[in-house]
Amino acid sequence: MKYAAELFGTFVLVFAGLTTANITGGQVGILGVALAFGLSLMAMAFAIGPISGCHINPAVTFGCLLSRRIDAKTAAGYWVSQVLGAIIACGLILLIAHGGGVDPVTSGFAANGFGDHSPAHFNLLSVFLAETFGTMLLVITVLGATSPKAPAGFAGIPIGLILTVTILATAQISNASINPARSIGPAVYVGGWAIQQLWVFILAPFLGGAIASVVYSTLSRD
Repeated sequence: MKYAAELFGTFVLVFAGLTTANITGGQVGILGVALAFGLSLMAMAFAIGPISGCHINPAVTFGCLLSRRIDAKTAAGYWVSQVLGAIIACGLILLIAHGGGVDPVTSGFAANGFGDHSPAHFNLLSVFLAETFGTMLLVITVLGATSPKAPAGFAGIPIGLILTVTILATAQISNASINPARSIGPAVYVGGWAIQQLWVFILAPFLGGAIASVVYSTLSRD
């Protein structure tokens, strides 16, 4: 059931966040999009956290793997489930959007990119650094909030809040991925440039997750 929980949780996160970004983003702005992602993550942390740990992000899973909180087999299953959940969510968003005469693919589907495909035309290095260290903040928060030493039952709150903050910080730089599954979902449907630049939004978050594991391990030593 933990793999199904990861698929479902990622579906909810991507559906809520990217529906907001692509259909109501003009009304709610960046803050609304950030809250859609952050509040969805917070809700899923409480809903499926007891089942799977609510990673719903391959970079979080990678950080937990390096921190020895899960094994390699579980991590691989989570990655597959997370990517499938994101792809399914994006397919549903397209169906809904087309019913209202909206074509998210034409406008880029809020896919992540650099250069001409960055909202504010930030270059590759800027985008890579923003994604790496934005993800680092998220994964450190996950590792800390879910530690046995942390107050029990509250982990979803700081985790949802830090995702909101990192999206606010990076939205104009990279369209705020901080999650390879969130990037893969729309890229599958946009194709072309989105697929060509996708490597950045896989490598940078994974690097951020690795840095977070090292930093948290260092900080938490007695």
